[in-house]
Amino acid sequence: MAEQGGLAKLSDVAVLKRLKGCEAWFEWMAFELRQKWLPTNTNCGLWADRRIRLVDGSIIKEPGVTGSQWRLHYSVGLPSLDCQEVILSTPKEGETLRRFSVNAGDVFIADRCYANARGVAHVVQGGGDVIIRCNLVTLPLYDRLGNRLQILSYLRDVRVGQCMQWPVQIKCDKQWIKGRLCAIKKDAVAAKKAQARVKRESVRNQRQLQDETLEAANYVFVFTTLPEVYSASMVMELYRGRWQIELVFKRLKSLLQLGHLKKHDDNAARAWLQGKLLVAFLIDALLVVAERFSPWGYLLHQENSQPLFMARDGIHV
Repeated sequence: MAEQGGLAKLSDVAVLKRLKGCEAWFEWMAFELRQKWLPTNTNCGLWADRRIRLVDGSIIKEPGVTGSQWRLHYSVGLPSLDCQEVILSTPKEGETLRRFSVNAGDVFIADRCYANARGVAHVVQGGGDVIIRCNLVTLPLYDRLGNRLQILSYLRDVRVGQCMQWPVQIKCDKQWIKGRLCAIKKDAVAAKKAQARVKRESVRNQRQLQDETLEAANYVFVFTTLPEVYSASMVMELYRGRWQIELVFKRLKSLLQLGHLKKHDDNAARAWLQGKLLVAFLIDALLVVAERFSPWGYLLHQENSQPLFMARDGIHV
């Protein structure tokens, strides 16, 4: 295009060299795009003053034996599923809530790999709250007297279709953080699938399966720092939305082929990834803007403007 416009004549190698240096530019454009076009909060009711954040990470690998790997740390809003924060690192840098910025009122929802006391403390110190799925090991829970909880002894009282909660606390260095253990029991079909998955993972990782681990697969239990105005059933219902970020990763990797890096050079790979993310955010922005097509070419920004209800608005009510 530059050559046809009489601006410059560049070889494909010269273009490649320039693209390799575009990582920061792509990242800046993506950030500005999100700030301008994507909504920051679309919740209502008890969640109106909260920003619900789903966080997760995913490995992205270059093709070939010598291809390098990258880890994408991602945060999207619920229910809009618009990206709020994205961080690119090497796989050696693990998944932790400490990677993300925290604003007062944020509610972080994450899977078991984020069940870490330091990560929870990072969110609480920033004025946010967490809903973190637990296992029996990585996030020790204590009662109000500081005694270690035997989680299964509590879970055995839960019945199918019943949400239960217990006051607990966790310890980070010398700091105690109060919260609740919320749990629900799976039905027979879901429990059977979960136990089968645990058995497969045990064989794959060549680890001896503990009876306690197999029993814990019958339940979904989370640690939350949310106040009790949010009931256990509300907490568990909100946690169900965590799966949406898995679908976001599937779309990024399938539709945009985010995982198919074509560069073996680290700088080129990072620029490629940031360029792919910019395209993803452009699509999100187009969905927001193009839903109400303006034949005059611009949006009206008036306080008394009441646009008609559209299909996409259904995720905002």
